Amino acid sequence: MAERRINEDYLRELRDKNEISEVVSSYVNLRRHGSTMKGLCPFHNEKTPSFTVYLDTQSFYCFGCGAGGDVITFIRRIDNLGYLDAVKTLAQRVNMPLPEDGFDDGVSNRRRRMLAANREAARFFHDCLMSPQGRGCLDYLLDRGYTMSTIRHFGLGYAPNEWHALCDHLHQKGFSMPELVDANLARKSEKNGKVNYYDNFRNRAIVPIIDVNGNVVAFGGRVLDDSKPKYINTSDTLVYKKGAGVFGLNFAKSSGERRLILTEGYMDTIALHQAGFTNSIACLGTALPDEQVNLVSRYADEVLLSYDSDEAGQKAVQRAIAAFSKVGVKVRVLALSGGKDPDEIIKKYGPERFRAIVDGAANDIEFRLNKTRQPFDVSTDDGKINFMREAVGILASIDSDIERDVYEARLSNDLGISKESISNQVRAARRRRKVGQEREAFRKIQTQSFSSDKSVAVTANLGAVRAEERLIANLVRDPALYRQLGDQLSEELFLSEFYRRVFQVILPYLQNAEQPDITILAQYFSTEEIGRLTGVINAGVPSGNSGAECVECINRLKEEKNKADVGDVSSFSDEEFSKLFK
Repeated sequence: MAERRINEDYLRELRDKNEISEVVSSYVNLRRHGSTMKGLCPFHNEKTPSFTVYLDTQSFYCFGCGAGGDVITFIRRIDNLGYLDAVKTLAQRVNMPLPEDGFDDGVSNRRRRMLAANREAARFFHDCLMSPQGRGCLDYLLDRGYTMSTIRHFGLGYAPNEWHALCDHLHQKGFSMPELVDANLARKSEKNGKVNYYDNFRNRAIVPIIDVNGNVVAFGGRVLDDSKPKYINTSDTLVYKKGAGVFGLNFAKSSGERRLILTEGYMDTIALHQAGFTNSIACLGTALPDEQVNLVSRYADEVLLSYDSDEAGQKAVQRAIAAFSKVGVKVRVLALSGGKDPDEIIKKYGPERFRAIVDGAANDIEFRLNKTRQPFDVSTDDGKINFMREAVGILASIDSDIERDVYEARLSNDLGISKESISNQVRAARRRRKVGQEREAFRKIQTQSFSSDKSVAVTANLGAVRAEERLIANLVRDPALYRQLGDQLSEELFLSEFYRRVFQVILPYLQNAEQPDITILAQYFSTEEIGRLTGVINAGVPSGNSGAECVECINRLKEEKNKADVGDVSSFSDEEFSKLFK
């Protein structure tokens, strides 16, 4: 939450000029549904659209993950920006000047300074590489087959084998030591009461990590010999999160292809770009969290996995297949023959060999079936039966009837098992799978009802929570209700800390008969809180008599206030606990 507030007229003008469906459509494929638009949520993995844009309130809400807010909140979440940086981004989008008196806050200023320090550090490392002291590192990169053009294109550099070279340089440029520690460019040590600062990267080849907007957000440092650790990378900072970083996407998004090659590391990606495969990227880390998958899915319809054939690489392939299939991105797996990685294959046989591997890549279903088949001797009856038990689960995951039919027919021919038998087993597995998914969805709904506000779980029953939500929603939609309800309303009426705080924020607007729209409220709450509030405000259709509904909600909350404290729910009997939900 920013300490300084931006002029509200400015925010409303910014919102009106950045129509939310137009902004969101740059990231999400939306389809019209009456007064709303729907699409696949960019903030979590899903196959069925639960992401909704409300045209009347100029807001969005996802019923799957709870993300929500106005157009500023959307840009905050999608580009991982602070509130004020998101405002600046949208202002630049429509060529709208910033407020004359200027504005800033501590977080925004820290981000700006950190990006500036990273940019200057990248220049320093590159200059060192091109200087006499960097000759050994330059020879190392050239020996690896990188050309001078590639080295300059990716801004590769060298961290000198000194303790304070970067610190001294950046300090002369006006950056403080705490700022450099904050950016993970320097480290801090304390000994005998004396504080010492030293460079985080020393005697390493340096690879700048650049985000899709062209900002240097982090660095990777590789040793020039066989010493350990082989790599040192920037830790998570205000401008960089390893789980959200994708190397090379700033270049790959301009390749003109909707098919991206995903490698295990940035050195492989650099080699592929040099060989002409400019659609190559590397996810930093192999866990592939939602942030990385959703970012890649914005630029790709298909991903080709180029992972090592060792056990770790194959496990990473399985994770990637599962992750990308959830967001509807097709996956193919490259069979790297003739070398342990793309770089080695290209050096031995040339780019055309790798191109042939790309063109012959197996899709995810083929890969999973082949992988599952390996341990079984399908020439025997037992081998066929055991393999088919595993294969049925894979086929059941295919949503396309035609695609499923193709694989069922192929397995029937390969194994000598009737297609009808295979189809029956797959249908039964799909029914079980559907039931499991419905149970999981219901479990999440139950969990979200109480986990979002711990104070609600221990001080009010679910009916009282709904009363608070409906009361807030009606007041925001129709501020005139405040004067009708008079002194029946007060902050003490609310049982949960969150809705008490919401009421405190909207009260000045209600007193002036002004509507506190979501764009104005977003300044006062975190992205998670404004998401929750957006869901409440947009929930359902206003009743024909909102005033009567508000009175009913107030009476319900007063009734709860008059009850004895419920105490710790963990001590309740099953019967007492179940009453909370009635």
